[in-house]
Amino acid sequence: MTTPSTEATESVRLPLRPELAGLEPYGAPQLDVPVRLNVNENPYPPSDAVVADIAAAVAEAAHGLNRYPDRDFGELRAELAEYLRVESGVTLAPHHLWAANGSNEVMLHLLQAFGGTGRAVLSFAPTYSMYPEYARDTLTAWIAARREEDFSLDPGYAVAQVAAHRPAVILLASPNNPTGTALPLSTIEAICEAAATTGPADADGGPTASVVVVDEAYGEFRREGTPTALDLLERFPHLAVSRTMSKAFGMAGLRLGYLAAAPALVDKLRVVRLPYHLSAVTQAAALAALRHRGALMGQVASLRAERDELVTWLRGHGLQVADSDANFVLFGVFEDRHAVWNGLLKRGVLIREVGPAGWLRVSVGTPQETAAFKAALEEVLGW
Repeated sequence: MTTPSTEATESVRLPLRPELAGLEPYGAPQLDVPVRLNVNENPYPPSDAVVADIAAAVAEAAHGLNRYPDRDFGELRAELAEYLRVESGVTLAPHHLWAANGSNEVMLHLLQAFGGTGRAVLSFAPTYSMYPEYARDTLTAWIAARREEDFSLDPGYAVAQVAAHRPAVILLASPNNPTGTALPLSTIEAICEAAATTGPADADGGPTASVVVVDEAYGEFRREGTPTALDLLERFPHLAVSRTMSKAFGMAGLRLGYLAAAPALVDKLRVVRLPYHLSAVTQAAALAALRHRGALMGQVASLRAERDELVTWLRGHGLQVADSDANFVLFGVFEDRHAVWNGLLKRGVLIREVGPAGWLRVSVGTPQETAAFKAALEEVLGW
């Protein structure tokens, strides 16, 4: 078989969608440095016992790989519901749960089902940089309203934006990425109440709801007293709360995200998902990991404490730091943040240059990684 020549390849113009022309794929820098604190991973790898259980579960699943997996993954949904009952005290039936290959695919399912041409998704910036890409990929208009100077969200302003734009979907990250800011339950309630009739008109011209999505990817890291939007599911059938096994569970490589919502909302996602979208291997590995949730979640408390100590340390050196309920910290403000970022990189510490101008984001690592970050920052800033 011959490989097409460069000349032949370049002589054919591919029919790329115009709005994708010149765009680069999403991705944080993946650099081989001693301390990587740029993508909000859990720094603790799974134990040998967890690895052995996952390996055994995958090996068992491999005996049936000639068959398609359970396309509705009932066992996994039941175990996710049980996990949320223990973690958040909210009792849900398996049919309230949905899962996909990372919370990215969960979000894509939501916009495939409820977004589309002539519809809009509303969020409040600064927020997760992938949200506008989900909108773009589903041909949904992207509307970014603003957050306050302290990255909080004024409920009156938010409700006014919902009424003005009548979005099909409202995306609320809590804790927010990249700021770490969590939303008060009262703010989410106000938005849900306003959104009950602000969606696009149905086929008969009648009102629909805007689907409110609260992205709690970092929810397990919330501080004592910070609520979860799961508490509101019983009241609002147009609310969905998404979670992931990537962060607190330390299973970023597994690619398992999920959401909780009313069964009627979940059923709409089943329409747009690809057939058998969760492989038998993914289901087996996720179930094995959930069996060890106590051990895998054991580092969450120490990461919270490490985060809070880091916030205190940064503020003690005169820097601005956003209140964080996540496993990362946004800090600044620097006249030349890239110079600070690059200075840290030269010292073997990789953080993220993201968010509003002048700010940087650092993930919470092990005590050793945090110490390396502090030492490097002291050198860069001349403290």
